[in-house]
Amino acid sequence: MSLKSKHFKIALLPGDGAGRELADQAQKVLEKIQSIRPSITFDVFEQNFGAVEIAKGNEGLSDAALRSCLDSDAVLLCGCGDKRYGSEPEKALLELRSQLGVFVNFRPVRFPSVQLHPCSSFKEHFIDGVDITFVRDLTAGVYYGKRQEARPANGDVAFDTTEYSKTHIERIARWAGEYSRLFTPPKPVHSIDKANVMATSQLWRTTVTGIFAKEFPEIQLDHMLIDHAAMVLSSTPKELNGIILTENLFGDILSDQAGAIVGSQDVLPSAGFSTIYRQPQKGLPAIFEPVNLKTGAHSGLGTVNPLGVIQSLILMLDGSLGLIEEARSLESAIRKTLDPHELLGSDIMTVDIGGKASTAEFMSTLLENFEFALEALQSIDLAALSSVFQRPILGLRGTESRRPMGIVEKILTHSAIGLEKAEVKPGDMICVAIDYIVTSELLWAGMEKTYDQMKRPRPYRNDRIWIALDHTIDPRTKHQPFQQDLMAKSDRLRREAKLIDYVPANTSIMHTDFTRERAQPGHVVIGSDSHTCSAGSMGALAVGFGAADVVMPMVIGETWFRVPEVCNIYFVGKLPFGIGGKEVILYILGKLKRNTIALHRAVEYTGPGLLELSMDARFAIANMTTEFGGIGACFEADAITASWISKRPAEQHRNRMYFKPDPDAVYAVREIIDLSLVTSTVALCPNPDDVVPITDKVGMALDGCFIGACTTTEEDLILGALVLEAGFREGLSPVRHGQRRVTPGSLTIIRKLRQHGFLELYERAGFGIGAPGCSYCVGINDVDVAGEGEVWLSSQNRNFKNRMGRGSLANITSAAAVAASSFKMKVTDPSMILSKIDMLKYKKLVKSWIKDVSVEPEIVEPNPKLSLPLHHGSGTASNATQGKGDGDLRRGIIESKVQRFGDNVDTDAIIPAQFMPGVNNADLGSHCFEFDRPEFREKALSGSRVIVAGIGFGSGSSREDAVRALQGAKIEAVIAKSFSFIYERNQINMGLYNIVMQDPSFYEFASEDARITIDKDRKLVMVDGAEQGFPYSISALEETLLDAGGVSSLYKKYDKTVFRHLVARRRSGATVVNSGISQEVDSGCGKLSSVLNW
Repeated sequence: MSLKSKHFKIALLPGDGAGRELADQAQKVLEKIQSIRPSITFDVFEQNFGAVEIAKGNEGLSDAALRSCLDSDAVLLCGCGDKRYGSEPEKALLELRSQLGVFVNFRPVRFPSVQLHPCSSFKEHFIDGVDITFVRDLTAGVYYGKRQEARPANGDVAFDTTEYSKTHIERIARWAGEYSRLFTPPKPVHSIDKANVMATSQLWRTTVTGIFAKEFPEIQLDHMLIDHAAMVLSSTPKELNGIILTENLFGDILSDQAGAIVGSQDVLPSAGFSTIYRQPQKGLPAIFEPVNLKTGAHSGLGTVNPLGVIQSLILMLDGSLGLIEEARSLESAIRKTLDPHELLGSDIMTVDIGGKASTAEFMSTLLENFEFALEALQSIDLAALSSVFQRPILGLRGTESRRPMGIVEKILTHSAIGLEKAEVKPGDMICVAIDYIVTSELLWAGMEKTYDQMKRPRPYRNDRIWIALDHTIDPRTKHQPFQQDLMAKSDRLRREAKLIDYVPANTSIMHTDFTRERAQPGHVVIGSDSHTCSAGSMGALAVGFGAADVVMPMVIGETWFRVPEVCNIYFVGKLPFGIGGKEVILYILGKLKRNTIALHRAVEYTGPGLLELSMDARFAIANMTTEFGGIGACFEADAITASWISKRPAEQHRNRMYFKPDPDAVYAVREIIDLSLVTSTVALCPNPDDVVPITDKVGMALDGCFIGACTTTEEDLILGALVLEAGFREGLSPVRHGQRRVTPGSLTIIRKLRQHGFLELYERAGFGIGAPGCSYCVGINDVDVAGEGEVWLSSQNRNFKNRMGRGSLANITSAAAVAASSFKMKVTDPSMILSKIDMLKYKKLVKSWIKDVSVEPEIVEPNPKLSLPLHHGSGTASNATQGKGDGDLRRGIIESKVQRFGDNVDTDAIIPAQFMPGVNNADLGSHCFEFDRPEFREKALSGSRVIVAGIGFGSGSSREDAVRALQGAKIEAVIAKSFSFIYERNQINMGLYNIVMQDPSFYEFASEDARITIDKDRKLVMVDGAEQGFPYSISALEETLLDAGGVSSLYKKYDKTVFRHLVARRRSGATVVNSGISQEVDSGCGKLSSVLNW
């Protein structure tokens, strides 16, 4: 199957002035489309027009030019209005419009980027979000009515006559109605007239009213007098967002007035249509042109602004050629070119709008951004082709024919590939389509090892990868070789894969802007960082994986899950003022404890108390779901979510898929959390669940105070600043000793804090202002590192031993509590200072930044796809069960001594972040347990190569380097009561043997240095001193991965269908062995015999 070819004829009329230069830039855009989208081709026929022809003694519109236009699919005019020839060039344009039957002037007025707001004479809050489209009649009115010029013979009397017929008005009204219907919801229509004094306007109003009442009843229509409309445009223009439908003269005046809102007519596009928008007809092509056709002053200087003609190309692609996605991609590329760095833009503008770039420099950047955006379209098309062997499960969209499900299960059902029924249940092993991949520069360095092994294939979707340079990079150290190497690796991926969402150094912490600007309800988000669960605050299912585990879905767009049980946290009650998401998640951790009810489960947050939780509060809770022990987080998306998402600038990031839990959804456990009981607390080092009231620790001396990291949200930073402000009012002043640092999550947040004077408050209180990054939270950027023995109070998310620096002691709490404690460098209950804060001021600030609007979400039900049988070329379902992994394969015996560990051994302890990513496994292994158990490596070399641990082995960070370090230290197997979700996947995917052993008697014998034997074929563990062996189970899928040496080896065999084959193996009736007893794996979507929790 191939993409359908599309061929178009374009009549290009450079015209006069700088039209020649603009035409050249337009051609480059069309050529770029052809080069990236081979199914699309353009034949461009260039013709002289206007002053260029008049200068030769010809008519401005030649017969050849007219024939070329009539034979084209669209006409692009770039310049017209050379003053040397008076009105003759314009007459040629009027003649062309007449010959092509043009009756509509179409002119959108909006800012292509917020970067252009300063060009306007309006204050930003009046124009941010302006989106006005003029639909103006071009064929009647005063310009075409009877007229008389003043002469002595007629008594020096002059007049112009306005004439309109009902037919004229009906035609333009229908055009506006059809255009409005293209949007969901339809754009409102504002009909502008002078019906209080003009007969033509009275006819206009009654005719338009009749047309809309009869043919477009769903569209909001209002009428406004021209003088009032002019006043609104000059004062509160956003009131006229939508479509302005008006007659010729009024439209001419108002559209120019509205154009001035943007500050430069050179950036605006225009078009003349003779057919309905997106309904072209042969022989009636539309004309596309920049609003400002008189660009002679810039001719030959290399400084002409090409935005007007490039945006006219957007209208052409969308309105006449049916290339809607290409038009959106060009719009996106323009925005990215103009946007400031804080919005992931290139910050490139021409001189006339406040920049420094020449035409060539601007276009060079724009074309690169456009190339990347087109590559995204190509990725989408290729993905669609790969799905040709899938079809929707018909007739199962309702709830009556399936089991009741919660939101997590509905998201997995919708994204699943190859289901036999539109439902999933805990224990099902499924192949899942992934929506977004998230990573950082440090974690990419680990991922790249797997990517290199795969020969660096083309990513599945270059627009669905988010990489942020945040973990190790700081402006003070990014010049160093280590940081430079990591940045170079990331930039290589950006260039190779043409990444859309590449977040430059210290622009945003990876979770902050991703969640705020990209994550969407119903998405499945996979990241190579344990705090990827942050995106669950937006109603996505967000799960952290290990690095290699993320590379696979990055390349093939799929991964596999064992459908998890779900823990439901049900919020009720009202949140006290000054208490936010951080306090809520610490309350949950203190009450329910870490790695208990959430362990190996997804956590779904619902309940009426959600209305008390802002999106920032939800972010903080979702962010620390990994500390709770959950594999991922998912909040029920609601009107608050929808309101947040609706303000995003790009349409593709405003898509919504809102699921609600069924009333009788089944959860493994439900805990009710009363928000009214939440108070200020502190989690004591080294356990996130060792939570005590902050009053219990008042007066504890501190060496440092840190406010920042991803879990500290925008509203937390505001509240922290207001606490400082209130403290100053109460006469408090910061002591001289102690270290203080605040690190906001993104440049966007920094700009807002600076705008309101909050950064000045932090600086006055002695805080250094850090660039966005992980900073003290991981202590690996070579400058923000706590010293040995130092006691810190921090608003970060993790307080493990050595987390902020070797030997440091981190205690975590809210930003408000840290701010209050920073005055005396002693733990301080913030409640007294919080009571002095102006609550209305705080709420007004937060609400004004959110730009709250009322958007009610549309609830949907999952609609998954059913895969047809795997086609030849990538293996078959049957051969997926052959070879390694079959019952006759001898897997061998491990004989070793035990190294014994306790509960919740975290990956920070296994391999401290300072030694990542390492040169290779051996290098990582040389630092394994360096801070916590320095004798570990020597004992492993001496034969103690089996780890025996308690619950939650591998908790904490997602770093797959922990598994690599164990392999590099020669560890052969890990036995534990349970593993953390991410670590377990890493271990299996990388081929390190693991056993879940829950028999308590085993642990009585498996002490330090005990001799142990693991018989992989009999699935039996024997320990010296025990009279009998201890059996264990491994699923067929798990065993396939272990026998193959990890998922990378299977990829070499099955390529992009690897996960479908793994799931097919689960259904094939393959056997597992438990102490010599054959067990059948469920051949449907049923249970597996192992404790494989992924």
